[in-house]
Amino acid sequence: MKILVVTDAWHPQVNGVVRTLTQMAAEAPALGAELQFMVPGEFFTVPMPSYPEIRLALVSPGMVERRLDQIAPDAIHIATEGPLGHAMRRHCLRRGLAFTTSFHTRFPDYLAERVPFGAWPGELAWAWLRRFHAPASAVMAATPTLARELAERGFRNVKLWPRGVDATLFRPRAERVLDLPRPIFLTVGRLAVEKNLEAFLALELPGSKVVVGDGPARVALEREFPDAVFLGTKEGEALAEIYAAADAFVFPSRTDTFGLVILEALASGVPVAAFPAPAPRDVMGDVPVGVLDEDLRTACLGALGCSREACRDFALRMSWTESARLFLQHVREGNTPQRRRRARRLRAVRA
Repeated sequence: MKILVVTDAWHPQVNGVVRTLTQMAAEAPALGAELQFMVPGEFFTVPMPSYPEIRLALVSPGMVERRLDQIAPDAIHIATEGPLGHAMRRHCLRRGLAFTTSFHTRFPDYLAERVPFGAWPGELAWAWLRRFHAPASAVMAATPTLARELAERGFRNVKLWPRGVDATLFRPRAERVLDLPRPIFLTVGRLAVEKNLEAFLALELPGSKVVVGDGPARVALEREFPDAVFLGTKEGEALAEIYAAADAFVFPSRTDTFGLVILEALASGVPVAAFPAPAPRDVMGDVPVGVLDEDLRTACLGALGCSREACRDFALRMSWTESARLFLQHVREGNTPQRRRRARRLRAVRA
């Protein structure tokens, strides 16, 4: 089965969407499928306002149609709600083609961080997202809490699609590469307002605070918190070595839909401290591999007492193979003859 994945998020971006889709492509052949991608780099792009490292594709309907005809996929998955995602959605509706989507980013919450005009911008954003995903044969969500919320907000055909971790790369290591006062509290991710990093960096904690990642908030954060160690973007072995050298991993975000970094830390044998937000609550549950508390300092200090072996054992249950199996199952079910007939009926209604 050949699946075309349309995504506005792709390399060289470093984020959970890119990592997830890359892993799906790696796992798919062993499961009887092939993933091909339509990504911004194939088209003329412009930088996204306030996020210049993210490029937005300027694409015409003809470009989408030619690319689709060239690949001739058996199924289409639209991963993001950006320009490419919208262009493919319009084309599928125009031609009566079935497609699936996935919900990766809580844009309404991000908007609320930036637009101080009350709740209405967020509600408009939810209405826009609901409309975007409405024609999809399946809308994939990473956690049970997110899936329930989407269903309660009027999204249809919501399916659970959990994530995994590369436990071979992210593992405990005897040699620790960070020569800093201990305990070392680590956070990894995009340095942007929605990640709530100030809640971590402002804490009075013993030892050292280490930040891995880059983004529009980095300069301001380095200026405001000079005692923290900012290492910039790290990948592969370099990133895995830093995880394994930490004593606790801090996840201050309240808006992430999953948080792959949580699993990467746990696979490295590092306990997690976080707010009791939906993502860490769903990923960790009641298993004692970290501490969730509205007092993040209490969570950080409490996490130091968790078993590193228990963290590793817990993460070993989360495989990318199982994640890919569920992804392919949802795509296949979304491309049945009944789903294709529904897509053609939608085309007729629009006509």
